[in-house]
Amino acid sequence: MFFWRSAAWLLALIVCSHPFPAQALDYPPPLSFSNAELSRKDFSGQNLRSAEFSNTNLESTNFAHAEMQGIVLSASVLTKTNLHGANLTNALIDQIKFTEADLSDAILTEAILLRSTFDRVTITGADFSNAILDRAQVKELCEIAQGVNSKTGVATKESLGCGQQSRSIDGVLSMFPRLFSPFASRGAVQ
Repeated sequence: MFFWRSAAWLLALIVCSHPFPAQALDYPPPLSFSNAELSRKDFSGQNLRSAEFSNTNLESTNFAHAEMQGIVLSASVLTKTNLHGANLTNALIDQIKFTEADLSDAILTEAILLRSTFDRVTITGADFSNAILDRAQVKELCEIAQGVNSKTGVATKESLGCGQQSRSIDGVLSMFPRLFSPFASRGAVQ
């Protein structure tokens, strides 16, 4: 009996002393390309979910049809960058200068695009549904919006809310002119 108890304790000690692989090993950490020089690189069709590109030169980089959900793009250069058909759902795109970038057929649903600029970009078929953009960005993009996204079936103009009444404070005031007329006549809200 003593032998079996000792053998059981020894077996338990051996089993407990060897670490088991953690389940987290199945999920690699997100890619980080902070402060990198990646101009003219080809990331087309790659899985870049949750990757970070901060202060990165992405001039003439190819991200066509890349899976980029949840990506962080911050204070990076995206001149002549190809994002055709890329999925940027839930992306944080902050302080990006899109210059001559191709965003055609890209999915930018629920992306945050504040403080980003769009200069001579192509957005034919891009889906901006529920994306966070400021009023000036929407106005600028609505002037060039056209097409329908091939994956989501949403028209670019519709996804930007082009032609719809603004939901800003001006739009609220104009919906209730009699209620807010004292404020408007004093010039308090414009």
